[in-house]
Amino acid sequence: MSTRTASRLAWSLWGLSLILTLLALLLLALNLAHPHTHTFDSWLDSTLNAVFFSTVGAIVASRRRENLVGWLLCLYGLAQSISHFSAQYAIYALLAQPDSLPAGEAIAWVSSWLLPIIIGFSVFFILLFPTGRLPSRRWQWVTWPTVAFILVGAISDAFSSGPVDGLGPIRNPLGIEGFSNVNNSILYTMVATFLLVAAASSVFMRLRRAIGVERQQIKWFAYAAAATVMGLVLAYVIPEVIDVPLWFERMGYAILLSLIPAIPISIGIAILKYRLYDIDLIINRTLVYGSLTAVLALVYFGSVTGTQSIFRAITGQQSTLAVVASTLVLAALFNPLRHRIQSFIDRRFYRSKYNARKTLEAFSVKLRDETDLEALNNELVGVVRETMQPAQVSLWLRPEKALNGARID
Repeated sequence: MSTRTASRLAWSLWGLSLILTLLALLLLALNLAHPHTHTFDSWLDSTLNAVFFSTVGAIVASRRRENLVGWLLCLYGLAQSISHFSAQYAIYALLAQPDSLPAGEAIAWVSSWLLPIIIGFSVFFILLFPTGRLPSRRWQWVTWPTVAFILVGAISDAFSSGPVDGLGPIRNPLGIEGFSNVNNSILYTMVATFLLVAAASSVFMRLRRAIGVERQQIKWFAYAAAATVMGLVLAYVIPEVIDVPLWFERMGYAILLSLIPAIPISIGIAILKYRLYDIDLIINRTLVYGSLTAVLALVYFGSVTGTQSIFRAITGQQSTLAVVASTLVLAALFNPLRHRIQSFIDRRFYRSKYNARKTLEAFSVKLRDETDLEALNNELVGVVRETMQPAQVSLWLRPEKALNGARID
């Protein structure tokens, strides 16, 4: 496929995804005009997935046509847009305004079997990231079960009896009695989870062996995946395990929605190799300020609770002074605590850079006090060798112009 053909095909898939998404949002607005009509709950995340995955996929596929990951992102976004559009179309044609649009039942049937395909595409683009090829031939054991999962899941869903998942009371028009909806079965969930975990493990296997550019590519994806997992924990896991207030659930869901673009954008940056080494700074700042936020939150709530208990024991009522005092404590602790956490993370996760910085700081102190040129030359060579670790280092002087220079190989 030529570059021009690949670009046209990629952007055509993007345009189709965008058109279907816009039509789905239009139908959503019409469905919301009927307050007693069932609402497709996943409309927002489906919209974000369709837009961001198809856009990044089109950019990657048009520039790296040999990399299958870009094409898989395009197909994933297209599948999301078809799923959203078919759900909104079926709801409008069968519930909001019955018989107002043709082929309502046929579109509802299409919506019934798209989920296994979406899951399969996600497994494949994770498995093939970042090179577009399997980590090794041994990983073919993941590809064939994924293909089988897509085929079996799609056929089973296409002929399952009962309501279509996500469409409320709308039933599968081609449902056969005796077929149950496998989407809600434990086995279906276990197989899908196993395939996604297997694909994710291939990324970490690559990370263990990767060096240089490929290692930075995988760091981008791993960072986005870790952030998305944290969003899932906040949005779904914690509210299921413990009783949390409504604002916490909404905050967790808002965080998860904001993280949906993280994975496609990180994949695009990694494959196009755009400022790859910035990820080290992002990870460092995330570790520092994430830890700092957690510690300060614990200190704040602990101090407010303790101070309020003291005021309640003395005066028998609560006081706003506890909040003011706790806020002042946080303001006083912010910078010292940040420096301590930064130092700890540098020592623990960035030891080589930490040692290099300490070596340069010590050399700068000696540079102010050293008067012996020969000793200073030896010290400079030692610092360069320790911090930069070159294959060879030598120092030469130009006495006729009173200039000195260094050459590093």
